[in-house]
Amino acid sequence: MTTKLADAQNLLSDLIARYSSRVDYLMIRLEEAEGTDILLRGDKVETLSEGISIGGHIRACYKGGWGLSSFNQLATIQDRIEEAIAAARMVGDEETILAPVEAVRAVCQLPLTGTDPRKIPLSQKKELCDRYTNLLKSVDDRITTTSVCYGDSAQRVILATSEGTLIEQSWVDMEIRFAATAKNGETVQTGRETMGSRKAFEDLMGLDVQVQEAAQRAIAALSLPQVKGNTYSVVIDPILTGLFVHEAFGHLSEADMAYENPDILEVMTLGRRFGPEELQIFDGAAPQGHRGSYFYDDEGTPATTTQLIEDGVLVGRLHSRETAGKLEEEATGNARCLNYHYAPIVRMTNTWIERGKTPVADLFSDIKEGVYARNWLGGMTNGEMFTFSAGEAWMIRNGEIAEPVRDVTLSGNVFQTLADIEGIGDDFYWDESGGCGKGGQNGLPVGCGGPSLRIRDVVVGGEAA
Repeated sequence: MTTKLADAQNLLSDLIARYSSRVDYLMIRLEEAEGTDILLRGDKVETLSEGISIGGHIRACYKGGWGLSSFNQLATIQDRIEEAIAAARMVGDEETILAPVEAVRAVCQLPLTGTDPRKIPLSQKKELCDRYTNLLKSVDDRITTTSVCYGDSAQRVILATSEGTLIEQSWVDMEIRFAATAKNGETVQTGRETMGSRKAFEDLMGLDVQVQEAAQRAIAALSLPQVKGNTYSVVIDPILTGLFVHEAFGHLSEADMAYENPDILEVMTLGRRFGPEELQIFDGAAPQGHRGSYFYDDEGTPATTTQLIEDGVLVGRLHSRETAGKLEEEATGNARCLNYHYAPIVRMTNTWIERGKTPVADLFSDIKEGVYARNWLGGMTNGEMFTFSAGEAWMIRNGEIAEPVRDVTLSGNVFQTLADIEGIGDDFYWDESGGCGKGGQNGLPVGCGGPSLRIRDVVVGGEAA
């Protein structure tokens, strides 16, 4: 398979030369992928598979109209090119506007720092999942349901464009998720953890403590009082900060949402203040070693680091070449696709809030009554509104962490919440557990991070006050 992809480079260059005069822009993307999927629910094996796939897609643009055709047999590539060109010419009736990027010829591979998961037998990966399952179940008899989900994938991509770009890029990604649900009468609680890596299989080994802690949180929560629903000053840990900046703010920074929605474009006006002067928010694939890192995006644009908020003011957004061209801004290297079945769309990579200067202990000072929330169970966003569930939480009383509580949800408007940030901690944590969904492309690896935050006037749901 590797040889087929390598030999395909000359073929792609010949096809680009033959067909590019019929459209404004033509791109061919070939992909070879192999991976493992394991899902255990209790003692039942629901998924245990290894797979290899080879395929590609053609993207053509003519007078602003796009055609896409995907395939998994290289012998049909000329027919697929004809299909993509015909579709683009059928719908194009305006002007093709793509932000300029320099043509690139490169071969690059994201480096591993440890063992490649492809060198680990399927039986050994299954044994690891079995061990984690047994650990989850062994914590307490009230654990009624467990799940362990393991996945790894290795992708190798060749990208050729009518502008002269020819890039070969490869990477490996790994993830493991585990969850335990405990029940006592009518009370049901769940604890979960996720670990991801683009560095080494070893990063997914030796997680016994995290596995047991997930189950222990579920057990402990059975006997905790529900938080009283109210508006509180809240301190959140770096994991929740990363979730917040990704889900609540990051998606609004994706420029396809802006140029397709005039209301969002008006709200997301560059130069508008959104938070305190200490607030700095970034996104970028250029920082190495994270799950959203790469050298070039799926349009061949080099990875960058984009500052979205500087000193509390909106100064940037995330772009594909098309959105950058239409908004007369620079391409940021954020056009990504999950695999060859999909066209690249604007996606986050690694998104983070920069660490602040406030000692974490000082974030709690002078809060008479508040909530300290850590980790996450789930969440949802709807435009500028968000709701997240904390994995664990405590009341804050007179500046001190007090009794633990359960069923803590945090809700609000992202812009008001940014404005209500009162303190930014001097800690920082990268969360590599992210799998982002958008436009039907779910599970795209991303990284997110940040420091602890103190936010005033957060709506905390729980038992009615």
